[in-house]
Amino acid sequence: MMKSLAEFVKQKRKEAELTQEDFAARAGVALTVIRKIEQGKGNLNLEKANQVLKMFGHELAPADSKELSPPDKDFRP
Repeated sequence: MMKSLAEFVKQKRKEAELTQEDFAARAGVALTVIRKIEQGKGNLNLEKANQVLKMFGHELAPADSKELSPPDKDFRP
């Protein structure tokens, strides 16, 4: 099962043995950004979230709504 963004960031930050303050400084974002992410807040700035995720070699991207929809059972390529 895929981990939530909050769980992923918190786990990786702890594995790196960084406080939220230290991690924010290294990622180049405000401490409030790290706190919002780790608390699972929904009103995140995608650019700031990606700054954080780049520390771990990841990034978020907008998904095409077709990619999120369940496949059409009658559709055959």
